Amino acid sequence: MTNLLLFGLGMQEVLIVALIVLLLFGGKKIPELMKGLGKGVKSFKDGMKDVDTDDKEVKSEE
Repeated sequence: MTNLLLFGLGMQEVLIVALIVLLLFGGKKIPELMKGLGKGVKSFKDGMKDVDTDDKEVKSEE
């Protein structure tokens, strides 16, 4: 039974990657990295909303 998670990776691969990240960055650095990643995603989403509203404004002017 193959249980696929993210991007076709199994549970063992995800655990190995998580362990490597933990070893490289340490326990205290990971929350800071996730916080930065969350801010980046939020900023990207806000930027996409701005593009959509700008696109709608341009279409309504035509």
